[in-house]
Amino acid sequence: MSETTDPATPTANPARAPQPRAPQPGDRATGLGSWPGTDRREAARTVVGELPGMPYVPELPARGVGADMVGRGAAMLVDLAVEVWPSGYRVARRPGSDHRRAVELLARDVDALDEALGEAGATPAAVKVQVVGPWTLAAGVELRSGHRVLTDRGAVAEFAASLAEGLRAHVAELARRTGAPVVVQLDEPTLPAVLAGSLPTPSGYGTVGAVPGAEARALLADAITAAREAGAASVAVHCCHPTPPLALLGAAGADAVAVDLGALGGAEAPAEVLDALGELWEAGTELWLGIVPSTDPATPPALHDLARPALDLADRLGFDRARLADRAVVTPACGLAGADPGWARRATSTTVELARAFADPPASW
Repeated sequence: MSETTDPATPTANPARAPQPRAPQPGDRATGLGSWPGTDRREAARTVVGELPGMPYVPELPARGVGADMVGRGAAMLVDLAVEVWPSGYRVARRPGSDHRRAVELLARDVDALDEALGEAGATPAAVKVQVVGPWTLAAGVELRSGHRVLTDRGAVAEFAASLAEGLRAHVAELARRTGAPVVVQLDEPTLPAVLAGSLPTPSGYGTVGAVPGAEARALLADAITAAREAGAASVAVHCCHPTPPLALLGAAGADAVAVDLGALGGAEAPAEVLDALGELWEAGTELWLGIVPSTDPATPPALHDLARPALDLADRLGFDRARLADRAVVTPACGLAGADPGWARRATSTTVELARAFADPPASW
């Protein structure tokens, strides 16, 4: 699972001066993080080339240990370490090879993005980094007893504080090296299960107790505040679960909420989902709308067909469609790790096409 060290990889690019760039309609598009394959440089070049407005640090989970969402989050921890057991990530007494690998992979991925931006010769409107949220991290790492960190509220708080400290350093480095504002995306795919108390115990015969909504909201709000204090220009919370806790995400103070619009049901979603989306939009929270398939469709859909769920959503909620151009960001439905590389590239470029079309709709729309 190890990756050969590349001494030619740059560690910084402080000489690149920021190039002012006027906002463009296609800037309101990005990806959600994961990417197919194992070539970090090719992934970074593609992301920078296809997303000139908001490129991101790609995740390449196909590389194995340390390259997945939880492993990358663990790589940011300060004064805490993890190791890999057959059951998954577990707290370690000191950093070992598993933890060092995760840290090295993250550093190389930042190098690759920095290098790709330097080759492109321009500073984007923003760069994005996705980070596992505190609840998904606590659910995805075990204590040395084998139970989830989630089962120990003291450990949850310790992990959240450690992650926040690491995030501060990470955001500062990205801002310094890219010369662009940094957008932080907190990934919380496990939050619905945390709230529902449906995560299994090590034996498989029981479940971990549900976390009260107020407690979940407070810790997530702390994470959002920490990201802002780290210098993040804005903070989005991403949950592609079919039933994300939209009201809680909004109440936690996120600047944006990222969802898989198809999984929610689009304009035909249940009334309570539509109400929650409408309240978020009305309150000024951006909606990151996952409307581009994240895996290869049998037949590539037409641009209008991809746009239709978002257009119908705006109509159903009673908002002018112009809100899609200034209070929404277009994304794939979820990460692209499961896609063919060709579709990953096409899906990414399609998000930009949609963002431009929302800003300047064709007459047929």
